[in-house]
Amino acid sequence: MTDTLEFNDIYQEVKGSWNDGRLRFSKQTVVYKSNKTGKVDSIPVAELTQAQWRRVCLGHGIKLATSTSHIFKYDGFKDSDFEKISEYFKANYKVELTEKDMCVKGWNWGTAKFGGPLLSFEVNDSPAFEIPLSSVSQCATGKNEVTVEFHQNDDMEVSLMEVRFYVPPSTGDEGADPVEAFAQNVLSKADVIQATGDAICIFRELQCLTPRGRYDIRIYPTFLHLHGKTFDYKIPYTTVLRLFLLPHKDQRQMFFVISLDPPIKQGQTRYHFLILLFSKEEDINLTLNMSEEEVEKRFEGKLSKNMSGSLYEMVSRVMKALVNRKITVPGNFQGHSGSQCITCSYKASSGLLYPLERGFIYVHKPPVHLRFEEITCVNFARGTTTTRSFDFEIEAKQGSQYTFSSIEREEYGKLFDFVNAKKLSIKNRGFKEKKGIKSNDDVYSDSDDDQHDAYLERMKQEGKIREEANNSDSEGDSDESFNPGEEDDDIAEEYDSKASDSESSRDGEDSDEENKKKSAKRGKIVKEKKRRKKEKKSKNSSAPKRPMSAYMLWLNSSREHIKAENPGISVTEISKKAGEMWKHLGKDKKEEWESKAEQAKKDYEKAMKEYKERGGGSSGSSKKKRKRNRDEKKKRKSTGRERESEKATGNDSFKSREFISSEESSSQSDHGKKGRKRKKGSDDEEEEVASTPLSSEEPGSD
Repeated sequence: MTDTLEFNDIYQEVKGSWNDGRLRFSKQTVVYKSNKTGKVDSIPVAELTQAQWRRVCLGHGIKLATSTSHIFKYDGFKDSDFEKISEYFKANYKVELTEKDMCVKGWNWGTAKFGGPLLSFEVNDSPAFEIPLSSVSQCATGKNEVTVEFHQNDDMEVSLMEVRFYVPPSTGDEGADPVEAFAQNVLSKADVIQATGDAICIFRELQCLTPRGRYDIRIYPTFLHLHGKTFDYKIPYTTVLRLFLLPHKDQRQMFFVISLDPPIKQGQTRYHFLILLFSKEEDINLTLNMSEEEVEKRFEGKLSKNMSGSLYEMVSRVMKALVNRKITVPGNFQGHSGSQCITCSYKASSGLLYPLERGFIYVHKPPVHLRFEEITCVNFARGTTTTRSFDFEIEAKQGSQYTFSSIEREEYGKLFDFVNAKKLSIKNRGFKEKKGIKSNDDVYSDSDDDQHDAYLERMKQEGKIREEANNSDSEGDSDESFNPGEEDDDIAEEYDSKASDSESSRDGEDSDEENKKKSAKRGKIVKEKKRRKKEKKSKNSSAPKRPMSAYMLWLNSSREHIKAENPGISVTEISKKAGEMWKHLGKDKKEEWESKAEQAKKDYEKAMKEYKERGGGSSGSSKKKRKRNRDEKKKRKSTGRERESEKATGNDSFKSREFISSEESSSQSDHGKKGRKRKKGSDDEEEEVASTPLSSEEPGSD
């Protein structure tokens, strides 16, 4: 027989809802852990007095009773588990697991029996139903009637509000009222908060972030009383799940966080966390309202009657002793600035994210606590507004997703290493990085296993773009498409003098077409510039190569050494590792590589000078070619102007194109026809030439 028995999908009833979890029987304890809240119930074996096996709505269940009058019920077992559990109980617990049948007759007349924290309604000595008295919020009495009211569970769509019991008048002792006796038995075990007696201690005017305001905190033996100017809250210690003590990023303040289940309510608002903010410099002298013997007997040395120290230390110490739970503090994580938290935003509110040893907690609006066992995977996503930050996404097993945005880029490495060390499944982890890590979360991996680290890849790509931009700025004017000669010609044509009235209207019509062609020409220039940028490498293939920086020279010499020390490392991880090594490299070593880079730069400048002296490079030839094209274009324009002037000054008076005199000689007529024919055949050239004739000062035809 094994030393332990473990069962999954075991349910526990909490205020009308079924919470699933895991149950483990060992030789020393019986441990149940809830999957919803992470709360652990531990029952020492020596305290077990009774064990019952019952058929319930979720299959079969076990009811355990202890010597401390506590009762624990767990449902969800199979019929085949009875023999295995019964043999284990006989061998290790010396307690017999007995079978108990439930009454299913549906009768509503029976006997009410109070046993510890349970009210059992029995019909013919078989329990019909049981009421946990800890779920009772109020008990009211009538003439022959008792009304029991229950705490409401916000997680349930339907809740039981109240149950009424009819208590018949007693025929025995006339001095005892059976209705009042029934009510007192209920109230003695019910979760009804009654502020009787004096508080153990009082903390005045403490700053509370949720619920917001300043409250006096009165510490009672069984509950915590928050007294503010507007609202009062009474918090039983049984509803406290966890305690957190977290340092603020400014190292001058402290957060004290109390996790509650069920939460405290104010109207429709639910507060699952009580967050107090303290200054480290604030001290207090505290005296408990108890005698030293009572303090020693109740708290067993955890507290003393007179204490002094920082206010946050006193509050956390008192709460730890009364609630009997450990205080969770941040672990070994340290961010880029040296603090134990990360500044980020959640739901458009700025706050602090604390990576803990077993989860994450975000304070403060709204507070979020996520345990590692609740997390399916995490994801490092690109920031939506700027490249200086990134987002950290957490997917829970319940299907919800939490996105913590606007995290500084410098925190990426620290947070990635922390998540990696905790063996959480990273959604966008590269395949090679994931290959050497084995964890229980592999079942949640998806199709993104073979992707690179997206954020790191983007940072490298931006660095390449900046490097290319710097290289292009230092290449000189070889890629410029600016032609000053052409623009000068356009300006000169605009101010040609003595234009005729008959051609002025045609100039206005042509101006729109010229503007369109100019804009198209500018578009061509931009496209040509981009095209030449891509072809830059092929043009300058024979030119000397640019010198490498000191870091690149060092990286080329150290690359094989890094690969040897880290077998199977990816290309992206080599760059990341090299960057860290270069950052921590000694000053003397860096100066050595910088001197090598300086010498390489001098050699490059010398080789480039010799290359240009030999006539190398495409910039000079391209400039000569553009100059030759401009000269040819100017020559064609001047030839066109001369022909126009010959036509305009051939007679004493100017004749338009439409007018041909009958008295003109045939040679003149032929000359005009030839001119018109030439103009039709050279439309492309005429668009470049001004439509107005030259001034009369220029010489005419011979």
